[in-house]
Amino acid sequence: MDLRDIRKDYRHNTIRDEEFPVEPVNWFREWLRDAMESGEPEATAMILSTVSAEWRPSARVVLLKSFDEKGFVFFTNYLSRKGVQISGNHAAALTFFWPLTERQVRIEGIVVKTDTSESDEYFYSRPIESQINAIISPQSSPIASRNQLEQERERMLFAEAGENLRRPAHWGGYRLKPDRIEFWQGRPGRLHDRIQYFLEGNVWRISRLAP
Repeated sequence: MDLRDIRKDYRHNTIRDEEFPVEPVNWFREWLRDAMESGEPEATAMILSTVSAEWRPSARVVLLKSFDEKGFVFFTNYLSRKGVQISGNHAAALTFFWPLTERQVRIEGIVVKTDTSESDEYFYSRPIESQINAIISPQSSPIASRNQLEQERERMLFAEAGENLRRPAHWGGYRLKPDRIEFWQGRPGRLHDRIQYFLEGNVWRISRLAP
């Protein structure tokens, strides 16, 4: 399959030098809001990239659930493939791509677990079926069949009715604490805008990168 002639010329927006804010998280907040208001179907979806003990990279899409100056939070099974990789190498990266606004944000940093109260708060805010699925699914492990999971879910729905569910110890939140954030704006002729924030101590250093 020859894909060489497939291309899109980006003309939606630009980043002027005088527009750089001092703090990147507020800028991210503006871009996320723009993506949501533009109609992006999954504006909070992000690619989480991790590295195994054998130095093999792995990537998958997860959902951003909260963020602030302390970092970007997502939830998952701690025993999943990504959880195992994070436990062995705390460095990870997030990538957001919003085609409708022709923007990309890349975030790199160190991942730590959220505290139990934050994990509990989110777990119990989820629909009952989502809570049960987190309990019964040995995420990333081989299973005999999908029917096995569905039967276990139905059993728990009937037996528990959501009243006695407890967040399992193997499921909870992670927070990626950023030390590098890059904002990318598509521009005509592939002469894109790239603005990088790099954390030195407690100060964000800002630079424009060549596309």
